[in-house]
Amino acid sequence: MIEEIKARPILDSRGDWTLEVFVGLENGLNSKSSVPAGKSRGTHEVKSVDPEIAIKNIKKFILPKLKGLDPVNIEKIDEILLNLDGTKDKSSLGGNTLLAVSIGCLKAGAKIKKIPLWKHLREVYSLKVGSKEKPRLFANLINGGLHAGNNLHFQEYLIIPKTKIFLDSARIIQKIYQELALYLRENIGKESINVGDEGGFAPNLDNDLEPFEIFRKVIKKNGLTEEIDFGLDSAASNLNLKNQDLSLFYRKIKEKYPLIYLEDPFGEENFSDFSLLMKSISKNTWIAGDDLTTTNTERITEAAQNKSINAIIIKPNQIGTVSETISAIKLARAEKWKIIVSHRSGETVDDFIADLAFGVGADGIKLGAPARGERIAKYNRLLQIELEK
Repeated sequence: MIEEIKARPILDSRGDWTLEVFVGLENGLNSKSSVPAGKSRGTHEVKSVDPEIAIKNIKKFILPKLKGLDPVNIEKIDEILLNLDGTKDKSSLGGNTLLAVSIGCLKAGAKIKKIPLWKHLREVYSLKVGSKEKPRLFANLINGGLHAGNNLHFQEYLIIPKTKIFLDSARIIQKIYQELALYLRENIGKESINVGDEGGFAPNLDNDLEPFEIFRKVIKKNGLTEEIDFGLDSAASNLNLKNQDLSLFYRKIKEKYPLIYLEDPFGEENFSDFSLLMKSISKNTWIAGDDLTTTNTERITEAAQNKSINAIIIKPNQIGTVSETISAIKLARAEKWKIIVSHRSGETVDDFIADLAFGVGADGIKLGAPARGERIAKYNRLLQIELEK
């Protein structure tokens, strides 16, 4: 049973303050969780509160209600948290507060059962996941937009190994990352290997297509052309570009490069423009909503009605609790969409999303580049999960 819940402020990967929560049980077991924050945020994401306010909310409101409860019953705990907050946007207690406590209790439940967190997730939420359902790794190797101080409009240029063996995929990503550094240093300049928020390089380049051309050269040089697909997160809500011009740009990418993933190609309210793009290129491309859907079942329903997407980004801190995150995943699955669990630009070393992605049988997981401790923590957790199966 839950004996104590304590919290403290910690720094995230951008040097901003965030929240870490400690859940202590009567039997002496305990767990820790911490929550990330995004720089590129959808308007419909839940609200966060200052960590100092979150700490007071946990002590004054949350601990008295959760003390003595069994953390294995995470759905009941999340129900109590939501009722305590009582707002749609989590503005009372803060979505970051609720998520930190929710994940902390989930982890405590797994410790009670003495099983890996991903397995506990499958059991408590009755998730049926096949033995071959594993996420592909999405690595953001060139950063732009709000994630970097360079001249690239688009936020994330991704490579996506085709293998679902985590060790093989990580080796491919690490190899290309190192070779990319060499190429940029030799051809663009030493300053081009400075990194953005998610560990990818942040060079100034001639145009927004050049990152893919560089990828292609480096990948070909290393004999991996048939083993890697490309992806792009436009984060178009942050762009001052016409939708018509964006559509032409995406078609141009598809003509020249092995692009199989396109995230937020238009602004967060442009359901109809998403739908038009779906009709033209979705046959062999995952068109994903992030700011469009914000891990929110109401937004997911609207996107489904408009046939706007065939894939979705899942970020727990967009919605506020683990149970709401799972509800969003189940609804997206019912639409037969691809599921991609994602980190945030302001991360911590908490590796929860690795267990979440594997536990729900996600189709992909966005991890950032194989650099910076907060990104590496997720890679290493996936490598460990592969040995736990």
